[in-house]
Amino acid sequence: MLFDLNCRRCSRLATFLDAVKVENPTYFARPVPPFGDENPQLLIVGLAPGMHGANRTGRPFTGDHAGILLYDTLYRYGFSSAPTSVDANDGLRLIDCRITNAVKCLPPENKPETEEIKLCNSYLSNEFKTFSKLKIVLALGNVAHAAVLKAFDVKVKDYPFGHAKTHLLPGGLTLYDSYHCSRYNTQTRRLTTEMFHAVFADIREKLAA
Repeated sequence: MLFDLNCRRCSRLATFLDAVKVENPTYFARPVPPFGDENPQLLIVGLAPGMHGANRTGRPFTGDHAGILLYDTLYRYGFSSAPTSVDANDGLRLIDCRITNAVKCLPPENKPETEEIKLCNSYLSNEFKTFSKLKIVLALGNVAHAAVLKAFDVKVKDYPFGHAKTHLLPGGLTLYDSYHCSRYNTQTRRLTTEMFHAVFADIREKLAA
């Protein structure tokens, strides 16, 4: 299965989402589906939905600070039809690109537990098996990086995470790493706009080769 809107495998996350829905009746507050091209050349893997972003809107990286830099960059490099993602019904389309998360449900304090990452990994693993055009995977942050490696059943120690690093995965896919475009990382300038753009410029160049 690629995705299950009614998934309740992780009791802690399911219970938390139930409580969030009671407090915020208009929020999506369910597992957030992947978004974008059904058979992309580029797959972007994030950590998990944000409380007032994807958990609210039902679209990855939409409605909170983390999506501002991501969608503007996607538009700049030809992967999106618009530079801002406001809500799931705004008409925005991704082009040769798809966004998913290592964990599909909002975790308390944005921190999924190891077992939750493991349980959710089957969805990510199955996604990879459906793509015939996929060439590049971009992991946003170390958790996403590790989740991608788990989906390919390879050892993390053989593929160390590092911003702007690239790795060749089994089957010929290229894994790119980037620091996550979170508010914390951008405001502390651990990740600058220029750093993020450089990763996408390299991705665009590789896809054009």
